[in-house]
Amino acid sequence: MPDSTSKAGGGPAGRDRLWRNARLATLAPDADGLGIVERGAVLASGGRIVYAGPESDMPAAARAETIDCEGRWITPGLIDCHTHLVYAGDRAQEFEARLRGASYEEIARAGGGIASSVRALRAADEDTLVRQSLPRLDALIAEGVTTIEIKSGYGLDLASERMSLRAARRLGRERPVSVRTTLLGAHALPPEAKGDKQGFIDGLVRDMLPAIAAEGLADAVDGFCEGIAFSPEQIAAVFAAAGRLGLPVKLHADQLSNLHGAALAARFGALSADHLEYTDAAGAAAMAQAGTVAVMLPGAFYFIRETQRPPIDAFRRAGVRMAVATDSNPGTSPLTSLLLAMNMAATLFRMTVDECIAGATREAARALGLLGETGTLEAGKWADLAVWNIERPAELVYRMGFNPLVTRIWRGQ
Repeated sequence: MPDSTSKAGGGPAGRDRLWRNARLATLAPDADGLGIVERGAVLASGGRIVYAGPESDMPAAARAETIDCEGRWITPGLIDCHTHLVYAGDRAQEFEARLRGASYEEIARAGGGIASSVRALRAADEDTLVRQSLPRLDALIAEGVTTIEIKSGYGLDLASERMSLRAARRLGRERPVSVRTTLLGAHALPPEAKGDKQGFIDGLVRDMLPAIAAEGLADAVDGFCEGIAFSPEQIAAVFAAAGRLGLPVKLHADQLSNLHGAALAARFGALSADHLEYTDAAGAAAMAQAGTVAVMLPGAFYFIRETQRPPIDAFRRAGVRMAVATDSNPGTSPLTSLLLAMNMAATLFRMTVDECIAGATREAARALGLLGETGTLEAGKWADLAVWNIERPAELVYRMGFNPLVTRIWRGQ
């Protein structure tokens, strides 16, 4: 069969594919910086990368469909490793309340915040959740996202949490994207709990967690460790139960105060601790030792007008890996642009270009426990790629409201 040559884009399923005449940012862990290859190529077979590196060293690929990238850049597909993408309705009225001076805590204590989203989700059905969530997912896909994590946490009872996770899994069948689901049962206290946090946690550990695990609906378990949510001791009980069920954990930690959530996450070997505005040096050191990724969420920092920035320098000194995500949610980060989140991480948190790009690819994969499968351009990994019409990688971080994606490849197609 003769070679075929096309512009960067689609091709027949199941065929070997070669992207050549490209500049690569491989993000390989052992490479310097972004792992740049100026005259590079990527060869894929069966949806996985066979080769990524200098075109001059590429193995023979006589039967591959050949795509001429015309000097464009190829990076790993972007990974949004922290979202609450499945929800019903919106919370625009709370946005207005914050503009009038109400704080996040005041809104939550008045029955708004997460409780408002719980009411909306419980009033919806699975089809409604999927229909309302697809446009948000499509916006992320249009910017090169190939893997996304979606948390539950707006149901807070078994039936509603199950529905939320099923809707998230359906999104991965409706669109060519990898979806990882996370049970965030310990997100807030539902109204029927009548203020009994410990009783709710006991029920979560006894009933909800085992049921969700038995159905295989969750890839991980998360919690919100904060004064307006749950104590470190209560989260520890949830994490211990998750461990007994063989589920990895993640944590919303130290967002509004320092309850030493970062150290708690590290103690349980968490994949990631997220937010982290109030984390101290001891928490950073514990995360580094445990290999727990720090997930930066500048959209929430910006949207609720936080002033305490995450301790980026402390994370660097300790050697903590840092990811960047949208935290897409209805109340505190209604953001569906990972490119803008990268810009915010640079401008608000002073992360470098290399840190931001790695944070939305390699380190985001690490934060989901998927680094062996995706997040870099390396042989054996899924051929999840993004082809960009840019002159240098910094443009992905520097520009706002700009989408230079030429094509997105998921599992080779």
